[in-house]
Amino acid sequence: MNNLCLAAIFLVLFSFKLPLFSISAIHALTNDTDRLSLLHFKQSITSDPFGILSSWNDSVSFCNWPGVTCGRHHPRVTSLVLDSLNLKGSLSPHIGNLTFLRLIDLQNNSFSGEIPQQVGHLFRLQQLDLSNNTFGGRIPVSLMNCSKLRRIRLMKNILSGDIPKEIGTLIKLETFQVSINNLTGGIPTSLGNLSSLWVFAVAENNLAGNIPYEIRGLSSLKKILVGMNTLSGTIPSSLYNLSSLNWVSIAKNQFNGNLPANIGFSLPNLQILHVGGNELSGTIPDSLSNVSGLQFLDLTLNNFVGPVPTNFGNLLELRRLDLALNNLGGNSSYDWGFLTSLANCSKLEILSLSLNNFGGAFPDSMGNLTSQLQELYLGGNHIHGSIPSSLKNLFSLNTLTMEENHLTGDIPEYLGKFGKMQLLYLSTNRLSGKIPSSLGNLTQLFSLELSENQLEGSIPPSIGNIKSLSWLDLSNNNLRGEVPPQVFFLPSISILLNFSHNFLSGRLPEEVGKLKNVNKLDFSSNNLSSEIPGTIGDCSSLEYLYLQGNSFDQNIPSSLAALKGLVYLDLSLNNFSGEIPKDLQNLSLQYLNISFNHLEGEVPTRGVFQNTSAIFVVGNSKLCGGVKELQLPKCPVKETKQKKRPVLKIIMIIVCVVIGLLLFSFLFAFYWRKMSKKKSSSTLARIEFLPKVTYKKLLEATSGFSLENLIGSGSFGSVYKGILGGEEKIVAIKVLKLQKKGATKMWIIKVTNSRLLYLN
Repeated sequence: MNNLCLAAIFLVLFSFKLPLFSISAIHALTNDTDRLSLLHFKQSITSDPFGILSSWNDSVSFCNWPGVTCGRHHPRVTSLVLDSLNLKGSLSPHIGNLTFLRLIDLQNNSFSGEIPQQVGHLFRLQQLDLSNNTFGGRIPVSLMNCSKLRRIRLMKNILSGDIPKEIGTLIKLETFQVSINNLTGGIPTSLGNLSSLWVFAVAENNLAGNIPYEIRGLSSLKKILVGMNTLSGTIPSSLYNLSSLNWVSIAKNQFNGNLPANIGFSLPNLQILHVGGNELSGTIPDSLSNVSGLQFLDLTLNNFVGPVPTNFGNLLELRRLDLALNNLGGNSSYDWGFLTSLANCSKLEILSLSLNNFGGAFPDSMGNLTSQLQELYLGGNHIHGSIPSSLKNLFSLNTLTMEENHLTGDIPEYLGKFGKMQLLYLSTNRLSGKIPSSLGNLTQLFSLELSENQLEGSIPPSIGNIKSLSWLDLSNNNLRGEVPPQVFFLPSISILLNFSHNFLSGRLPEEVGKLKNVNKLDFSSNNLSSEIPGTIGDCSSLEYLYLQGNSFDQNIPSSLAALKGLVYLDLSLNNFSGEIPKDLQNLSLQYLNISFNHLEGEVPTRGVFQNTSAIFVVGNSKLCGGVKELQLPKCPVKETKQKKRPVLKIIMIIVCVVIGLLLFSFLFAFYWRKMSKKKSSSTLARIEFLPKVTYKKLLEATSGFSLENLIGSGSFGSVYKGILGGEEKIVAIKVLKLQKKGATKMWIIKVTNSRLLYLN
């Protein structure tokens, strides 16, 4: 009996001690579970550039590890915050074992893979922020088990699939942000159960369908952002009854219908209204002027018609008014009535009225708008008249677009005082006069568009002072003179330089090679001449080059082959000669036009030259070869060097012999003439030295030519011996028969070679 009682007492005591032992063991077990779960999380990280997780080891308690927070009363992990640390890897499924977690913040990292289903075990979780990573797959349905969730932020990932219809069970949810993903399907009707929801953001996905009428249940909703999807239908009237809304963005969908006339009364707290890029129609409700806190109103790219409400001047907080791409106005000077009221909007920064039906003369009242205005868009209307001087009051403008109107007169000099100007578009009007040199003062100008006007004179060199210029288009005007080299000292020009369809003359300056960043160059249809400078090959970023319709001559520069990114080249209608540079076939050209020049020789056959739909060579009568589809004549067969050399040698020998003979003949003729003159003069000299004797003396010397003194006779005459009286010299005297042919010639020869005295 006593033993039985002792046993009973022991069992009772043991039964009381067991729970104490079990609780201690459980605490030890759960603490270790959190530590191991964190280590598993660490193992899933493949890159930790800042070494944040390097101290996650047993040297310190896991509650002191960076990014980890534990509860005050027990060592359990309650928050994991590792945002903006460039971590790479995946999210470990062991995250589901951290059951005391209330906050997970891993935003702005590079996590990938799917969000593990095990997050559904975190029944205490209140905030989940995985935004700006590369998580894929679906939003886990198990996440809807976390009934205490207040904030879900998953935007800027690559999530796909539907928004879980079970989202309606998260009745404490205040923020649901999943914008900029690849979500499909529609907006769940169960969303209407979330009466605590403040923010619903699903923009920039692939959602379809309509906005459910059940949205009326979102009585606390302040922001709804569903823009840039494929949602359609009419906007439910229940949306306009959510008076708590301050931000409505439904832009770039396919919604139709009208804005309700009472929108300004039903949404009195509205600050931002973006409905642009839909198919809305009707007039702009006047009641919008009652939304005194409205800051941004975007109605662009719809089908709104009629006038702009004249009471928008009540919107004293208005900063942006975008009414572009509608059918507003009636092409009348009465269209501008709203400007007078709008002058009261002292905070207005952006006013966009482009591509509507506003007409009439350019209103002077435009200059009465606030001097705080930064962007003014008026292009694509029917405005005529000159640019008013009152516009100079808007000196804070950084953007002014008035293209595609009917403006006339000069470009005002005062535009050069708009020191903050970045975009100036005046193209496609009827502006005349010269380009003001004062535009060179716009040192912050990024884009200058003056094309398709009637501007004349020369291009002002001061343009070279605009060091921020990236786009310059002066095409289709009446500009003359040479291209100022200062323009090419703008390394900022990276998009376009277009001087085409003018009357520019002279050479293309060597400085063109300094445009190393330009993508497109167009000098077509001018009067430029001489050769293209070889420095064109230094424009290393060039993709499009238009030089057609000029008077460029000489060879096509081989340096064009250095433009490795060139895809479009037009050199047609010039005076180029010589052969086509063979290296052009090594480029990735998609279009090449060299037609109507004076090119000759063989057309290459590789690269763009084998694509007959991309190569144009007509109008060069001396070209040959190429691919057969070009139907050019065959090139003549060239003889080999071995065959040419013997022929060349023979020709050289013949030429040398002929030259030698000609030279010898010339020298011989020269020598013969010289000798002939010498002989003639010698003969005359000898004749002059003969003694002069009278005929009487000859008769006395020969005793009257007696036979006693006859020495001999011949065919040309007789020879007598005679003694001249004074000198007593014995001489031979020949009497010639001059009637005998040849006697005279014989007389000259004899006189030259003897001392005989002749008598004729």
